[in-house]
Amino acid sequence: MKILVCISKSPDTTSKIAFTDNNTRFDESGVQYIVNPYDEWYALVRAIELKEKHGGEVTTITVGTAADDSIIRKALAIGADNAVRVNQEAKDAYSVAFQIAEYAKANNFDIIFTGKETINFNGAQIGGMVSELLDLPFVALATSLEVEGTTATATREIVGGEEILEVNLPIVISASKGMAEQRIPNMRGIMAARTKPLQVVEPVACEDLVTYESFELPAAKSACKYVDPSNMKELVELLHNEAKVI
Repeated sequence: MKILVCISKSPDTTSKIAFTDNNTRFDESGVQYIVNPYDEWYALVRAIELKEKHGGEVTTITVGTAADDSIIRKALAIGADNAVRVNQEAKDAYSVAFQIAEYAKANNFDIIFTGKETINFNGAQIGGMVSELLDLPFVALATSLEVEGTTATATREIVGGEEILEVNLPIVISASKGMAEQRIPNMRGIMAARTKPLQVVEPVACEDLVTYESFELPAAKSACKYVDPSNMKELVELLHNEAKVI
């Protein structure tokens, strides 16, 4: 079984967010990057579990620059067999999906995993775009995946319950919470990751469909107001006149 896992980087959640170039570009100064948790904890780990059960090979793919190599090496340390980096800055969802699809077309993967979304953009677009570009079935927001032969059974949450789908391979699937449990790379995996292949490929020409006009930070949170427990009249008045439903 050949599995491709899409890996991206995200700022650590403790990073201070700022913008530069007249608020048109994210300021990376001093930012610590991590593997996007949905890609690492759920998509990658489930891919490795399927390889361990059925045999085969897990490859990661990242659209990015040499600055991304450290997060790619972490994915290798967790258990991926090899990695590919498309040597292009990740500009927007479409350009990333296009490069992933171009690589996948030439390599005939049985399953292409993405995390359900990245924690910095929360767009949840890559999986659907890759499936469209490859003309493959897509299962979004899956919480489990089992494979028997050439048939995959996936479970996904829907409003009021769960939906169980059966689909023939190859497929594209976006992994959500519940798909797998986080794995911490051990020293053996970290050492092995140093010698595992990281292939750098040049991007395929792709039209830029998106430009960023500007970014802005959300409004600062207002101060909390405290009400004496015995003063319910004041609390009711504040809820009616000042509280906002978000």
